[in-house]
Amino acid sequence: MRGIRIGSAFGIPIRLDITFLLVLPLFAWLIGSDVSNLTGVINGLFGTAIAPDPLTQGSMRWILGSAAALGLFLGVLLHEFGHSLVAMRYGYEIESITLWLFGGVARFTEIPEDWKQEFTIAIAGPIVSVLIGVVSYAGFVALPLGDPALFVLGYLALTNVALAVFNMLPGFPMDGGRVLRALLARNRPHARATQIAAEVGKLFAFLLGIFGLFANLFLVALAFFIYMGASSEAQQTVMKAAFQDVTVRDIMTPREDLHVVDEHTSVADLMERMFRERHTGYPVMRGGTLVGMVTLDDARGVRDVERDAYRVDDVMSDDLATISPDADAMEAISTMQQRGVGRLPVVDETGEFVGLVSRSDLVTAFNIIQSRGSVESFAREPTLDVRS
Repeated sequence: MRGIRIGSAFGIPIRLDITFLLVLPLFAWLIGSDVSNLTGVINGLFGTAIAPDPLTQGSMRWILGSAAALGLFLGVLLHEFGHSLVAMRYGYEIESITLWLFGGVARFTEIPEDWKQEFTIAIAGPIVSVLIGVVSYAGFVALPLGDPALFVLGYLALTNVALAVFNMLPGFPMDGGRVLRALLARNRPHARATQIAAEVGKLFAFLLGIFGLFANLFLVALAFFIYMGASSEAQQTVMKAAFQDVTVRDIMTPREDLHVVDEHTSVADLMERMFRERHTGYPVMRGGTLVGMVTLDDARGVRDVERDAYRVDDVMSDDLATISPDADAMEAISTMQQRGVGRLPVVDETGEFVGLVSRSDLVTAFNIIQSRGSVESFAREPTLDVRS
């Protein structure tokens, strides 16, 4: 979820996902189409007597719908800034805030593991939403009865408080789920607290989805993303706990055990080696120096009849993401995800190519650590081939 950058505040980039550009006019239309009923709700809740008829004349309903939709998403943006500014106070870096289909997402470079910090960061967003609701209500009370802006302020007072309440439900990774994890982590390991909160979040998502089938299909889609988010973060946290104090050196395939290919090898010969050795990627060497990586996808890009004419250096990638043998295993995972690659050359401080770490190395290491409980047990396993 990268989105279109529209600016920044407090050093945090603000982005709009394409889904936001689609849902904003939809929300404006839905609110504008329902101005009369929403006015009745506002009157009933706040004890006012706003006349709905003047608000539905001509283009007024669409103006009010657009203003209310923009105000709603501005409130969501401020909600995310509530999380982000508190996190920055604790020293965490915020990659961006992105508005999308289901509201807003603040991307942290690191998830807090101190339960007090996570609790404070998680609760900050709903507090901001409540404050926005209070300020909107104060404006609502101050305006004269016939002002059309009463509808917008009343709507924002209602929806921002509702947003805060909904976010505090225990649907991890929503705010309430993160508060639950923080409280669980007071006397449990962070990974275990995450697993429990994720299970509660998935149960919440299931119940929300069932409710949405009878009430609103939008809730079904939201339930799906809550379920996927809970599963993903739980998996990431458990993996981080497993790889604690594990370095790339512990899990990489050393240089002397690697299968490599010369840059002058034909693509036809490369394909034959891939079939024979069951590898889908090779470091490419020029003499004793690493000059690139070549994968099965690279070779497939050459037509069958031309594979004898093309060499590996014609199709290889020479824009290499490398990693140090002393880097954390989680850094290797993050780099692979960001670069969209399945393997990373390992280069020491002198620039020498000393090994390769692949997704299969990481998966195998994770499975062994999980089953045996330590990286030392992994170190006793036979050296792995690179097959992914």
